[in-house]
Amino acid sequence: MPSRYRIQFPPQQEHDLAQDEAYFNLVEEGTTRKILFHDYDRIFSKPGLYEQLFYERLKCTSPKKVSELLHGSLTSEWVSCSELRVLDLGAGNGMMAEQLRRNLGVARIVGADILPEARDAAYRDRPTAYDDYVVADFTKLSNDRWEELTEWRFDCLTSVAALGFGDIPPEAFFTAMKFLRTDGWVAFNIKETFLDHSDDMGFSRFVRELIFSEYLDVYQLERYTHRLSMEGVPLKYFALVGRLTASIPLDFLASIGVVD
Repeated sequence: MPSRYRIQFPPQQEHDLAQDEAYFNLVEEGTTRKILFHDYDRIFSKPGLYEQLFYERLKCTSPKKVSELLHGSLTSEWVSCSELRVLDLGAGNGMMAEQLRRNLGVARIVGADILPEARDAAYRDRPTAYDDYVVADFTKLSNDRWEELTEWRFDCLTSVAALGFGDIPPEAFFTAMKFLRTDGWVAFNIKETFLDHSDDMGFSRFVRELIFSEYLDVYQLERYTHRLSMEGVPLKYFALVGRLTASIPLDFLASIGVVD
């Protein structure tokens, strides 16, 4: 059984932090260490800590929600879930893959993350979740890695609790989409403010332009509670499931001003 950890949230006066600035204190053997919520390498190094923090303490629902919406969309088109070949971007320690295996019966899943600690945690915690796990920066893939991923012939891309906040830049997500068949599925979640036109960040512009482009049909777009904040306030996200209708041009990001 994974260890149980002593987790302390900071004092109330320090709770007014941006989501990517939030932190907790981990108390072990009389020593207190400050760990940012986005210090995934440090969190993954502790078996069970990620689940205890985000899924037990903060009630994260996103893998379940996104997988349920994907299942509904596939069912509406009479697509067999078991035949999917999924690329799970920002895979972490395999929470999304576990949902895809258990609830959808997906047979082929490849995880991808920039952190070797994420891959190690996935193999440690969920050794049967992935058929392969790639550690790579999707903004600068080598030719060998590109060929390796192309051979999988993916028809579905998932990315849960990984987009925005600088974890996965738009260039990386766009690159991952290029490995999909032209009628492939995408399923991901984003913070609700990312769809607000007042948010001018690159990833926000990319997602908004993609949703309204000729290259994607949106099947599901649902606002839901991703998890709780440290104060117990629901953090609202959108879960989106769509299907590509055509190959996205290589200059798409440049055309919308996301990259030069």
